[in-house]
Amino acid sequence: MKEHHYFDNASTSWPKPEAVYAFMDSFFRSHGVNPGRSGYQLAIEAEQMIGETRRLLAAFFGFGGDPNRVVFTQNATDSLNIALFGLLGPGDHVVSTRLEHNSVLRPLYHLQRESRVEATLVGRDAQGYVDPNDIRSALRARTRVVVVNHASNVLGSLQDLDAIAEVVATSDALLMVDTCQSAGVVPIDMDASGIDVLAFTGHKGLFGPSGIGGLIVREGIDIRPLRMGGTGADSLLPFQPESYPHHLEAGTVSVPGIAGLNAAQKWFAELGREREGEHLSHTDACRAALHSIDAVERAHIARLDTALRDIEGVQVHGPAGNRARVAVLSMNIAGIPAEQTGAMLDADHHVCVRSGLHCAPLVHEDQSTVGQLGTVRFSPGYFTEDDDIEMAIKAVRELACT
Repeated sequence: MKEHHYFDNASTSWPKPEAVYAFMDSFFRSHGVNPGRSGYQLAIEAEQMIGETRRLLAAFFGFGGDPNRVVFTQNATDSLNIALFGLLGPGDHVVSTRLEHNSVLRPLYHLQRESRVEATLVGRDAQGYVDPNDIRSALRARTRVVVVNHASNVLGSLQDLDAIAEVVATSDALLMVDTCQSAGVVPIDMDASGIDVLAFTGHKGLFGPSGIGGLIVREGIDIRPLRMGGTGADSLLPFQPESYPHHLEAGTVSVPGIAGLNAAQKWFAELGREREGEHLSHTDACRAALHSIDAVERAHIARLDTALRDIEGVQVHGPAGNRARVAVLSMNIAGIPAEQTGAMLDADHHVCVRSGLHCAPLVHEDQSTVGQLGTVRFSPGYFTEDDDIEMAIKAVRELACT
Protein backbone atom coordinates (compact mmCIF):
# COMPACT_ATOMS: atom_id res chain seq x y z
CA MET A 1 0.00 0.00 0.00
CA LYS A 2 1.39 3.39 -0.99
CA GLU A 3 1.80 6.00 1.70
CA HIS A 4 0.53 8.75 -0.61
CA HIS A 5 -1.23 8.95 -3.99
CA TYR A 6 0.07 12.23 -5.39
CA PHE A 7 -2.19 14.29 -7.67
CA ASP A 8 -0.73 17.78 -7.27
CA ASN A 9 1.72 17.96 -10.16
CA ALA A 10 0.14 21.21 -11.36
CA SER A 11 1.51 22.75 -8.14
CA THR A 12 4.86 21.02 -8.36
CA SER A 13 5.96 17.83 -10.05
CA TRP A 14 6.92 15.04 -7.66
CA PRO A 15 8.88 12.90 -7.65
CA LYS A 16 11.64 14.23 -9.89
CA PRO A 17 13.78 12.01 -12.08
CA GLU A 18 16.52 10.46 -9.97
CA ALA A 19 19.16 12.14 -12.14
CA VAL A 20 17.93 15.55 -10.97
CA TYR A 21 18.41 14.73 -7.29
CA ALA A 22 21.81 13.17 -7.93
CA PHE A 23 23.27 15.98 -10.05
CA MET A 24 22.00 18.76 -7.78
CA ASP A 25 23.67 17.09 -4.83
CA SER A 26 26.94 16.23 -6.54
CA PHE A 27 27.36 19.54 -8.36
CA PHE A 28 26.58 21.67 -5.33
CA ARG A 29 29.05 19.65 -3.28
CA SER A 30 31.80 19.96 -5.90
CA HIS A 31 31.02 23.42 -7.36
CA GLY A 32 29.03 25.28 -4.72
CA VAL A 33 30.91 28.52 -5.41
CA ASN A 34 29.84 31.88 -6.80
CA PRO A 35 29.74 31.59 -10.62
CA GLY A 36 30.85 34.46 -12.81
CA ARG A 37 32.41 36.34 -9.92
CA SER A 38 35.93 34.93 -9.78
CA GLY A 39 38.57 33.59 -12.15
CA TYR A 40 39.49 30.35 -10.41
CA GLN A 41 38.67 27.05 -12.07
CA LEU A 42 35.74 26.02 -9.88
CA ALA A 43 33.94 29.32 -10.53
CA ILE A 44 34.63 29.03 -14.25
CA GLU A 45 33.23 25.49 -14.33
CA ALA A 46 30.13 26.55 -12.42
CA GLU A 47 29.57 29.34 -14.94
CA GLN A 48 30.07 26.86 -17.78
CA MET A 49 27.30 24.65 -16.37
CA ILE A 50 24.99 27.67 -16.22
CA GLY A 51 25.84 28.63 -19.80
CA GLU A 52 25.18 25.06 -20.93
CA THR A 53 21.78 25.15 -19.21
CA ARG A 54 20.87 28.37 -21.04
CA ARG A 55 21.73 26.68 -24.34
CA LEU A 56 19.76 23.54 -23.48
CA LEU A 57 16.67 25.54 -22.50
CA ALA A 58 16.89 27.71 -25.61
CA ALA A 59 16.90 24.57 -27.76
CA PHE A 60 14.16 22.98 -25.64
CA PHE A 61 11.84 25.97 -26.24
CA GLY A 62 12.70 26.37 -29.93
CA PHE A 63 14.50 29.67 -29.41
CA GLY A 64 17.16 30.23 -32.06
CA GLY A 65 18.47 33.49 -30.66
CA ASP A 66 21.34 34.20 -28.30
CA PRO A 67 21.13 31.75 -25.35
CA ASN A 68 22.14 34.63 -23.09
CA ARG A 69 18.59 35.87 -23.64
CA VAL A 70 17.56 32.99 -21.37
CA VAL A 71 17.41 34.79 -18.03
CA PHE A 72 17.15 32.95 -14.72
CA THR A 73 14.69 34.16 -12.08
CA GLN A 74 13.20 32.86 -8.84
CA ASN A 75 10.08 31.40 -10.48
CA ALA A 76 7.47 32.21 -13.11
CA THR A 77 5.77 34.81 -10.90
CA ASP A 78 9.11 36.62 -10.69
CA SER A 79 9.52 36.29 -14.46
CA LEU A 80 6.08 37.68 -15.24
CA ASN A 81 6.54 40.59 -12.85
CA ILE A 82 9.88 41.47 -14.45
CA ALA A 83 8.38 41.32 -17.93
CA LEU A 84 5.12 43.16 -17.25
CA PHE A 85 6.59 45.95 -15.12
CA GLY A 86 9.54 46.17 -17.50
CA LEU A 87 7.45 46.55 -20.64
CA LEU A 88 4.35 48.49 -19.59
CA GLY A 89 4.05 52.14 -18.66
CA PRO A 90 1.60 55.04 -18.53
CA GLY A 91 -0.75 55.09 -21.50
CA ASP A 92 -0.03 51.51 -22.55
CA HIS A 93 -2.78 48.97 -23.10
CA VAL A 94 -2.47 45.24 -22.43
CA VAL A 95 -4.73 42.37 -23.50
CA SER A 96 -4.99 39.25 -21.37
CA THR A 97 -7.63 36.67 -20.47
CA ARG A 98 -9.90 35.69 -17.62
CA LEU A 99 -8.03 32.39 -17.39
CA GLU A 100 -4.91 33.97 -15.93
CA HIS A 101 -3.19 33.09 -12.69
CA ASN A 102 -2.65 35.83 -10.13
CA SER A 103 0.97 36.02 -11.26
CA VAL A 104 -0.44 37.92 -14.25
CA LEU A 105 -3.62 39.40 -12.78
CA ARG A 106 -2.10 41.06 -9.73
CA PRO A 107 0.73 42.79 -11.62
CA LEU A 108 -1.86 44.06 -14.10
CA TYR A 109 -4.11 45.34 -11.32
CA HIS A 110 -1.17 47.14 -9.72
CA LEU A 111 -0.13 48.62 -13.06
CA GLN A 112 -3.67 49.83 -13.65
CA ARG A 113 -3.80 51.44 -10.21
CA GLU A 114 -0.32 52.90 -10.09
CA SER A 115 0.84 53.51 -13.66
CA ARG A 116 -2.33 54.26 -15.65
CA VAL A 117 -1.96 51.11 -17.71
CA GLU A 118 -5.23 49.91 -19.23
CA ALA A 119 -6.06 46.22 -19.37
CA THR A 120 -8.67 44.25 -21.29
CA LEU A 121 -9.39 40.70 -20.12
CA VAL A 122 -11.10 38.62 -22.78
CA GLY A 123 -13.46 35.80 -21.86
CA ARG A 124 -13.47 32.14 -22.81
CA ASP A 125 -16.00 29.46 -23.60
CA ALA A 126 -17.52 27.05 -21.09
CA GLN A 127 -14.69 24.55 -21.47
CA GLY A 128 -11.93 27.13 -21.05
CA TYR A 129 -10.87 28.09 -24.58
CA VAL A 130 -10.17 31.62 -25.75
CA ASP A 131 -11.39 32.62 -29.21
CA PRO A 132 -8.47 34.35 -30.98
CA ASN A 133 -11.00 36.67 -32.62
CA ASP A 134 -11.85 38.02 -29.16
CA ILE A 135 -8.21 38.96 -28.77
CA ARG A 136 -8.34 40.59 -32.20
CA SER A 137 -11.36 42.64 -31.13
CA ALA A 138 -9.59 43.74 -27.94
CA LEU A 139 -6.48 45.06 -29.70
CA ARG A 140 -5.96 48.83 -29.85
CA ALA A 141 -3.37 51.11 -31.38
CA ARG A 142 -1.84 51.46 -27.90
CA THR A 143 -1.74 47.73 -27.14
CA ARG A 144 1.80 47.01 -26.02
CA VAL A 145 1.51 43.41 -24.82
CA VAL A 146 -0.80 40.43 -25.21
CA VAL A 147 -0.16 38.02 -22.34
CA VAL A 148 -1.81 34.60 -22.31
CA ASN A 149 -1.82 31.52 -20.13
CA HIS A 150 -0.92 28.63 -22.42
CA ALA A 151 -2.75 26.06 -20.27
CA SER A 152 -5.23 26.71 -17.48
CA ASN A 153 -4.14 25.53 -14.05
CA VAL A 154 -7.81 25.00 -13.11
CA LEU A 155 -9.46 23.59 -16.24
CA GLY A 156 -6.51 22.14 -18.15
CA SER A 157 -7.59 23.77 -21.42
CA LEU A 158 -4.64 24.27 -23.80
CA GLN A 159 -4.83 27.39 -25.93
CA ASP A 160 -4.00 27.49 -29.65
CA LEU A 161 -0.83 29.57 -29.46
CA ASP A 162 -0.27 29.61 -33.21
CA ALA A 163 -3.74 31.04 -33.85
CA ILE A 164 -3.31 33.65 -31.11
CA ALA A 165 0.14 34.56 -32.45
CA GLU A 166 -1.29 35.11 -35.94
CA VAL A 167 -3.73 37.62 -34.48
CA VAL A 168 -1.07 39.41 -32.43
CA ALA A 169 1.22 39.58 -35.46
CA THR A 170 -1.30 41.85 -37.20
CA SER A 171 -0.58 44.50 -34.55
CA ASP A 172 2.47 46.14 -32.99
CA ALA A 173 1.88 44.26 -29.72
CA LEU A 174 4.27 41.73 -28.20
CA LEU A 175 3.13 38.20 -27.38
CA MET A 176 4.01 37.03 -23.87
CA VAL A 177 3.21 33.46 -22.83
CA ASP A 178 2.93 31.92 -19.36
CA THR A 179 4.03 28.30 -19.82
CA CYS A 180 3.75 27.12 -16.21
CA GLN A 181 1.34 24.28 -16.99
CA SER A 182 2.60 23.41 -20.47
CA ALA A 183 6.42 23.57 -20.35
CA GLY A 184 7.73 20.03 -20.10
CA VAL A 185 4.38 18.57 -21.12
CA VAL A 186 3.79 19.69 -24.71
CA PRO A 187 6.34 20.97 -27.26
CA ILE A 188 6.67 24.76 -27.45
CA ASP A 189 8.48 26.41 -30.35
CA MET A 190 9.08 30.09 -29.63
CA ASP A 191 10.36 30.96 -33.07
CA ALA A 192 7.75 29.05 -35.05
CA SER A 193 4.90 30.31 -32.90
CA GLY A 194 6.01 33.94 -32.87
CA ILE A 195 6.39 34.20 -29.09
CA ASP A 196 8.27 37.32 -28.04
CA VAL A 197 8.59 36.72 -24.29
CA LEU A 198 8.23 33.32 -22.62
CA ALA A 199 7.99 32.80 -18.85
CA PHE A 200 8.70 29.39 -17.32
CA THR A 201 9.04 27.84 -13.90
CA GLY A 202 11.42 25.05 -13.07
CA HIS A 203 9.50 23.03 -10.50
CA LYS A 204 6.54 21.79 -12.52
CA GLY A 205 6.71 20.05 -15.89
CA LEU A 206 10.41 20.87 -16.32
CA PHE A 207 11.15 18.52 -13.37
CA GLY A 208 13.51 20.96 -11.67
CA PRO A 209 13.46 22.18 -8.06
CA SER A 210 11.49 25.04 -6.60
CA GLY A 211 13.07 28.48 -6.46
CA ILE A 212 14.19 28.60 -10.10
CA GLY A 213 12.44 29.93 -13.19
CA GLY A 214 13.19 32.08 -16.17
CA LEU A 215 12.39 34.39 -19.02
CA ILE A 216 13.34 34.02 -22.65
CA VAL A 217 13.33 37.38 -24.41
CA ARG A 218 13.53 37.74 -28.17
CA GLU A 219 16.20 40.07 -29.55
CA GLY A 220 15.08 43.64 -30.12
CA ILE A 221 12.79 43.75 -27.09
CA ASP A 222 13.73 46.17 -24.34
CA ILE A 223 12.59 45.20 -20.85
CA ARG A 224 13.42 47.66 -18.10
CA PRO A 225 15.19 45.91 -15.19
CA LEU A 226 13.03 45.40 -12.12
CA ARG A 227 16.08 44.86 -9.91
CA MET A 228 19.52 46.38 -10.15
CA GLY A 229 22.74 45.23 -8.55
CA GLY A 230 25.85 43.15 -8.92
CA THR A 231 26.53 41.13 -12.04
CA GLY A 232 30.16 40.15 -11.55
CA ALA A 233 31.13 42.25 -14.58
CA ASP A 234 30.97 45.88 -15.74
CA SER A 235 31.18 47.04 -12.13
CA LEU A 236 32.13 50.59 -13.13
CA LEU A 237 28.83 51.12 -14.91
CA PRO A 238 26.45 53.26 -12.80
CA PHE A 239 23.44 51.52 -14.33
CA GLN A 240 22.46 47.94 -14.98
CA PRO A 241 24.30 46.61 -18.06
CA GLU A 242 22.36 46.53 -21.32
CA SER A 243 23.75 43.13 -22.29
CA TYR A 244 21.88 39.94 -21.48
CA PRO A 245 21.55 38.06 -19.20
CA HIS A 246 22.93 40.71 -16.80
CA HIS A 247 20.37 43.29 -17.91
CA LEU A 248 17.66 41.36 -16.05
CA GLU A 249 19.73 39.03 -13.86
CA ALA A 250 21.08 40.94 -10.85
CA GLY A 251 22.77 39.17 -7.97
CA THR A 252 23.91 35.59 -7.53
CA VAL A 253 21.86 32.98 -9.35
CA SER A 254 20.75 29.68 -7.83
CA VAL A 255 23.50 27.20 -8.67
CA PRO A 256 21.58 24.21 -7.23
CA GLY A 257 18.39 25.25 -9.02
CA ILE A 258 20.11 25.64 -12.38
CA ALA A 259 21.95 22.36 -11.86
CA GLY A 260 18.55 20.72 -11.36
CA LEU A 261 17.28 22.17 -14.63
CA ASN A 262 20.47 21.06 -16.37
CA ALA A 263 20.02 17.47 -15.22
CA ALA A 264 16.32 17.51 -16.10
CA GLN A 265 17.06 18.75 -19.61
CA LYS A 266 19.49 15.87 -20.13
CA TRP A 267 16.91 13.46 -18.71
CA PHE A 268 14.35 14.68 -21.29
CA ALA A 269 16.87 14.22 -24.09
CA GLU A 270 17.84 10.74 -22.91
CA LEU A 271 14.18 9.71 -22.72
CA GLY A 272 13.57 10.96 -26.27
CA ARG A 273 16.65 9.25 -27.67
CA GLU A 274 15.70 5.96 -26.02
CA ARG A 275 12.44 6.12 -27.97
CA GLU A 276 13.48 7.65 -31.28
CA GLY A 277 17.24 7.14 -31.71
CA GLU A 278 20.59 8.40 -30.49
CA HIS A 279 21.07 10.63 -33.53
CA LEU A 280 18.53 13.24 -32.41
CA SER A 281 19.49 16.80 -31.53
CA HIS A 282 18.62 18.10 -28.09
CA THR A 283 15.55 19.88 -29.50
CA ASP A 284 14.24 16.84 -31.36
CA ALA A 285 15.06 14.43 -28.54
CA CYS A 286 13.19 16.58 -26.03
CA ARG A 287 10.19 16.88 -28.34
CA ALA A 288 10.10 13.10 -28.70
CA ALA A 289 10.20 12.85 -24.90
CA LEU A 290 7.37 15.35 -24.56
CA HIS A 291 5.17 13.37 -26.93
CA SER A 292 5.68 10.33 -24.69
CA ILE A 293 5.05 12.28 -21.51
CA ASP A 294 1.95 13.93 -22.93
CA ALA A 295 0.58 10.55 -24.04
CA VAL A 296 1.04 9.09 -20.56
CA GLU A 297 -0.50 12.08 -18.81
CA ARG A 298 -3.43 12.33 -21.24
CA ALA A 299 -4.18 8.63 -20.68
CA HIS A 300 -4.25 9.25 -16.93
CA ILE A 301 -6.54 12.26 -17.23
CA ALA A 302 -8.84 10.47 -19.70
CA ARG A 303 -9.36 7.63 -17.21
CA LEU A 304 -10.09 10.07 -14.41
CA ASP A 305 -12.36 12.22 -16.54
CA THR A 306 -14.43 9.29 -17.82
CA ALA A 307 -14.82 7.69 -14.42
CA LEU A 308 -15.58 10.85 -12.44
CA ARG A 309 -18.20 12.06 -14.92
CA ASP A 310 -20.06 8.79 -14.36
CA ILE A 311 -20.32 9.25 -10.58
CA GLU A 312 -23.63 10.72 -9.45
CA GLY A 313 -23.20 14.01 -7.62
CA VAL A 314 -19.79 14.78 -9.17
CA GLN A 315 -19.41 17.78 -11.46
CA VAL A 316 -16.31 17.86 -13.66
CA HIS A 317 -15.22 21.23 -15.04
CA GLY A 318 -13.34 21.96 -18.23
CA PRO A 319 -12.68 20.18 -21.50
CA ALA A 320 -14.60 17.12 -22.55
CA GLY A 321 -13.72 14.67 -25.30
CA ASN A 322 -10.48 15.03 -27.23
CA ARG A 323 -10.00 18.79 -27.08
CA ALA A 324 -6.45 20.05 -26.53
CA ARG A 325 -5.60 19.92 -22.84
CA VAL A 326 -3.02 19.14 -20.20
CA ALA A 327 -3.42 16.71 -17.29
CA VAL A 328 -5.43 18.98 -15.01
CA LEU A 329 -8.99 18.16 -13.94
CA SER A 330 -11.16 20.12 -11.52
CA MET A 331 -14.31 18.72 -9.91
CA ASN A 332 -16.79 19.23 -7.12
CA ILE A 333 -18.94 16.83 -5.13
CA ALA A 334 -22.45 18.13 -4.53
CA GLY A 335 -22.99 19.33 -1.01
CA ILE A 336 -19.34 19.15 0.07
CA PRO A 337 -17.14 22.28 -0.03
CA ALA A 338 -13.95 21.83 -2.03
CA GLU A 339 -11.62 22.24 0.95
CA GLN A 340 -13.54 19.59 2.91
CA THR A 341 -13.39 17.21 -0.03
CA GLY A 342 -9.64 17.66 -0.30
CA ALA A 343 -9.14 17.13 3.42
CA MET A 344 -11.24 13.95 3.38
CA LEU A 345 -9.40 12.56 0.35
CA ASP A 346 -6.13 13.06 2.19
CA ALA A 347 -7.20 11.86 5.63
CA ASP A 348 -9.22 8.84 4.56
CA HIS A 349 -7.51 7.73 1.35
CA HIS A 350 -4.04 9.40 1.28
CA VAL A 351 -4.96 11.04 -2.02
CA CYS A 352 -3.10 14.37 -2.35
CA VAL A 353 -5.02 17.01 -4.34
CA ARG A 354 -5.19 20.81 -4.44
CA SER A 355 -8.46 22.33 -3.28
CA GLY A 356 -9.48 25.97 -3.43
CA LEU A 357 -9.27 28.81 -5.93
CA HIS A 358 -5.82 27.88 -7.28
CA CYS A 359 -4.76 31.56 -7.48
CA ALA A 360 -7.05 31.95 -10.51
CA PRO A 361 -10.11 33.75 -9.09
CA LEU A 362 -11.69 34.80 -12.37
CA VAL A 363 -11.87 31.21 -13.58
CA HIS A 364 -13.88 30.33 -10.50
CA GLU A 365 -16.11 33.38 -10.86
CA ASP A 366 -16.93 32.32 -14.41
CA GLN A 367 -17.31 28.68 -13.39
CA SER A 368 -19.65 29.62 -10.50
CA THR A 369 -17.49 27.67 -8.04
CA VAL A 370 -16.58 30.49 -5.64
CA GLY A 371 -19.54 29.53 -3.44
CA GLN A 372 -18.13 26.01 -3.16
CA LEU A 373 -14.79 27.50 -2.08
CA GLY A 374 -13.32 26.57 -5.45
CA THR A 375 -12.76 23.14 -6.89
CA VAL A 376 -10.86 19.97 -6.15
CA ARG A 377 -8.03 19.65 -8.65
CA PHE A 378 -6.44 16.38 -9.74
CA SER A 379 -3.21 16.71 -11.71
CA PRO A 380 -1.53 13.36 -12.40
CA GLY A 381 1.97 13.32 -13.79
CA TYR A 382 4.38 11.18 -15.75
CA PHE A 383 5.26 9.15 -12.66
CA THR A 384 1.63 8.55 -11.62
CA GLU A 385 0.80 4.84 -11.58
CA ASP A 386 -2.34 2.84 -12.34
CA ASP A 387 -3.02 2.15 -8.67
CA ASP A 388 -2.96 5.90 -7.98
CA ILE A 389 -5.69 6.43 -10.57
CA GLU A 390 -7.73 3.54 -9.21
CA MET A 391 -7.48 4.86 -5.65
CA ALA A 392 -8.51 8.37 -6.72
CA ILE A 393 -11.63 7.08 -8.50
CA LYS A 394 -12.51 4.79 -5.60
CA ALA A 395 -12.06 7.60 -3.07
CA VAL A 396 -14.25 10.08 -4.98
CA ARG A 397 -16.93 7.45 -5.48
CA GLU A 398 -17.02 6.71 -1.75
CA LEU A 399 -17.23 10.39 -0.82
CA ALA A 400 -19.97 11.08 -3.37
CA CYS A 401 -22.05 8.18 -2.10
CA THR A 402 -21.91 9.08 1.61
